[in-house]
Amino acid sequence: MYFVIAAVAVLLLVLWLVSGPVRTAWRRQRLRSQPFPAEWREILRRRVPYFRQMPVDLQLQLKQHIQVFMAEKPFIGCAGLVVTDEIRVTIAAQACLLLLNRRTGYYPQLRQVLVYPAAFLVQRSQYDGAVQHEQRHALAGESWSQGQVILSWDDALQGASAAGDGRNVVIHEFAHQLDQENGDANGAPYLGGGAARLQRWSRVLGDAFAQLQAQLQRGEPTLLDGYAATNPAEFFAVVSEVFFEQAPELAQAHPALYAELRAFYRVDPLSW
Repeated sequence: MYFVIAAVAVLLLVLWLVSGPVRTAWRRQRLRSQPFPAEWREILRRRVPYFRQMPVDLQLQLKQHIQVFMAEKPFIGCAGLVVTDEIRVTIAAQACLLLLNRRTGYYPQLRQVLVYPAAFLVQRSQYDGAVQHEQRHALAGESWSQGQVILSWDDALQGASAAGDGRNVVIHEFAHQLDQENGDANGAPYLGGGAARLQRWSRVLGDAFAQLQAQLQRGEPTLLDGYAATNPAEFFAVVSEVFFEQAPELAQAHPALYAELRAFYRVDPLSW
């Protein structure tokens, strides 16, 4: 009798675990089907001006993604910041911009979003030969593979309001989250399409990365911020900012790079 009870309990546990993705999909669909709150629409109108430029179908999709994101991802205020719906909606709208038209797990590794009032200080170890130095850096954002995105509210707000300057800390850090879904951030997020797709991505982004480094060494002006030349992961995050915020300029200066990002993100900001 005990064996039968134990077997039934194990079977129920297995069924519960197997049904997890189905329950998650059902819960998310229920969230997406709910009316978008009027006060959230007002926040989008005031704080996220690019929202009004998007096609109507993408506006609806973005609002649905915001509903799921805000239901699933806790926002934690740091250094005395009180998290409000204005903070949550403004950040969620920018983060969910990267999910449009894509099959998404809503940043499955992300457990929480930490928000500081302004730039925050972090301690970094740097080596000078055999000597280790501790230095403090003021940052606008960070993406951690342990499941946190850390943001400065001042910078997140500025990134949303200045939609054409190619600088957006939320897009930058959540591009890192996409990059980290298949391992350490290395500038090659999961692409699908097999080896040929990855080879083309690596070639196009690698060529653009090398071109940027050469331009900076020659002291030439560049569309992409010099920080993109740090490493391939930062290059991908920076070009994601420019793709969404300065699409005409990126398409003209780097047409092959723009085409790769358009295929990855499955939207074309040139048409907005």
